[in-house]
Amino acid sequence: MFLTAYRRLRRRMPAAAFWIFLLSVVSGILHVVMIRSIRFSDAYNGSVSAFFRALFARLTNWIPFSLAETLVIALPVTAVALIVFCIRRAAQGGRQAVYAILGVLAVPALIYCMFVQLFAAGYHTSSLSSKLGIETKEVSAAELAETAMMLADGAQSALDEITFRYHGASTMPYDTDTLSRLLVEAYAAVEEECPFLQQLSTRVKPIALSEPMTYTHISGMYTMFTGEANVNVNYPDYVIAYTAAHELAHQRGIARENEANFVAFLVCISSDDPYIRYSGYLNMYEYVASALYSASREYYSMVQSSLDLRIRYEQRAYSEFFDRYRDNVAANVSEKVNDTYLVLQGTEGTKSYGMVVDLAVAYMHSREN
Repeated sequence: MFLTAYRRLRRRMPAAAFWIFLLSVVSGILHVVMIRSIRFSDAYNGSVSAFFRALFARLTNWIPFSLAETLVIALPVTAVALIVFCIRRAAQGGRQAVYAILGVLAVPALIYCMFVQLFAAGYHTSSLSSKLGIETKEVSAAELAETAMMLADGAQSALDEITFRYHGASTMPYDTDTLSRLLVEAYAAVEEECPFLQQLSTRVKPIALSEPMTYTHISGMYTMFTGEANVNVNYPDYVIAYTAAHELAHQRGIARENEANFVAFLVCISSDDPYIRYSGYLNMYEYVASALYSASREYYSMVQSSLDLRIRYEQRAYSEFFDRYRDNVAANVSEKVNDTYLVLQGTEGTKSYGMVVDLAVAYMHSREN
């Protein structure tokens, strides 16, 4: 009976579509198991998904530009060509029409299969705090202020080794290829503390259309389908360095946004390079300071007023830069799409980016004790 059904299906659809649909069913079953079992997700994320992520990353790493960006730019033309092809096949009627429809349906099925195999398990693994032995809890305004001061001290400790424009932003003293190499070295430095991180020798890819991309408020993006960590190089340099570390964390299987933020912080402050350390401390300071502003304006003002003038100039330069892109339709659409995607993965949506604060507070206080 099974063989009969199999033969009928094989006769009625293209071979490629048949196998894609079969794999999508298997992937759906695996996805359900991932959602229900943390242990299974940990094992799958660290084995099968890790293999495919590394494979894709290595296959595209030699390409000097972002393959993902190229595919997105080519998408309108590809979509039109596919529609025209399907219409012509459908106009022939009969089996050709069925083949055309099944071919179109196979595309999202393939995308879903790749998502499950590459990244889905990462959203359902054990928490980063449990892996690191960090106990997170509800924090007070005083604890936020204390953490912000520690982070500010970390950023300020590197200031004398950093170049700033006059009353303006800091400058990263190397290109993205050098940044990639330094971050790979920093990832190796945290291997003992974070043995669950894949050790990959890859690079971040600068986005050619970074300036238009800034209107979406996206500073970087890991593209699982090409294995690339893409970075918007239109942002200020200290944001670029931290964003690169964040996207490389996704490439290594850290799916949740708050956890990728925290791994990026750990990696940056473990670097031998002063600019990368500065970037890690300052970006995390801004997350904690934002939470502190909501909790206590008084504490926030106290911490802000204690900052070195160079950091305050950096913050002012960033605010002036972002004013050009702050309110627009592209940002609203991008925010909604990203929030919906993250919610569907069982997270808190875009709010999850800021949830890194609890991890930062617990970690910084554990270092003091």
